[in-house]
Amino acid sequence: MISDYDFSVADRFLKYVTIDTQSDPHSSAFPSTEKQKDLSGLLAEELQQIGIADAHLDEYGYVYATIPATTGKQVPVICFCSHVDTSPDCSGANVKPIVHSNYDGKDIVLPDDPAQVISVRHHSYLKKRIGDDIITASGTTLLGADDKAGVAIIMDLANYLVTHPEVKHGTIKILFTPDEEIGRGVDKVNLQKLGADFGYTLDGGKRGTYTDETFSANGVTVTFYGVSAHPGYAKGKLVNAMKVAGTFLDLLPKDSFSPETTDDREGFVHPVQMEGTVEKATVHFIIRDFDTGTLKLHEKRLEQFAKQATGRYDGSSYTFESKEQYRNMKDVLKDHPQIGEYVKEAMNRSDVTFRLDSARGGTDGSRLSFMGLPCPDIFTGEMAFHGKHEYISVQDMRKSVEVLINLVQVWEERS
Repeated sequence: MISDYDFSVADRFLKYVTIDTQSDPHSSAFPSTEKQKDLSGLLAEELQQIGIADAHLDEYGYVYATIPATTGKQVPVICFCSHVDTSPDCSGANVKPIVHSNYDGKDIVLPDDPAQVISVRHHSYLKKRIGDDIITASGTTLLGADDKAGVAIIMDLANYLVTHPEVKHGTIKILFTPDEEIGRGVDKVNLQKLGADFGYTLDGGKRGTYTDETFSANGVTVTFYGVSAHPGYAKGKLVNAMKVAGTFLDLLPKDSFSPETTDDREGFVHPVQMEGTVEKATVHFIIRDFDTGTLKLHEKRLEQFAKQATGRYDGSSYTFESKEQYRNMKDVLKDHPQIGEYVKEAMNRSDVTFRLDSARGGTDGSRLSFMGLPCPDIFTGEMAFHGKHEYISVQDMRKSVEVLINLVQVWEERS
């Protein structure tokens, strides 16, 4: 039956990516940008048009919707979740998506800036997608597959389930969130209203990927204090906080301890922003590791560098502040093995090879899991996200829809 379905995921995706939904880490509003609601409002309208009566957009930019059960069994309520915002790292305005039909395996030159080339050498996954229809941006913006691919997949799932009531499934909840890219995606979510038992985010990469583990994450702010004096009469008096901060950054290892020198299960510390004057200079870090306990070791090492730096400048001082951001969802999901087992069965029915993965980052699912909604991640096909070389396979998106259709049936059968 699925083989006869006229998938709408590609058409939906091509429409959604043209709507600018970039979030803003410097905004104190929620959502951080009102334009995110342009897409969220459209999604609520489309869900209502499909036939989902309770679909709505709330004041915070969340979209909630319910697909009623088609079975008399008591089945856990499953939520599918994706975020509408795109990364602040690259422009999401005036995205012009391009479909490269029947991809031939060659490098893809983006026409609006021919210097932007998606090369097979740097993007080896393209070799596995020869013959697929590949969607890219035009060279001046990101594409927005992260995570409008997930949004389009969930929307196509909703369309399929509503138009195929003979498919047996429990109650399905849909949640679209704002501000995931700036770490605020579930700050205002109402889990009681959502009413789900288990969830899945659709925000993963390669076909077959199932992610049940993320980094644990802290944010650290190191502030250095100096002494201001008139530069013409500063000898023996002035202590430049910016120079202390510069010395501190120079003490960081050049061949380890950083995102550019680590992979697999290695953690890191990463300076992401700094500002300063002579009297005060601040450096903001993200701290990441799969082992939550190791975060404190990373912070202790980082603070040692701060002590060394201030030790070289008489009269300087520092403060060191740490804040929890999110935790490794594996710590929650290990107690619910059926969540992954059912995905593996759904992928098997969809002729997709199941691939267990660990994310060197976090998703809404990381925080949702610790808020009481166990929530791993399923692939969408999105690749090279947060930059101009972002791309996605139409066939990967369709396979993701197929996996979800089979997944809701597995939950019904096993209940």
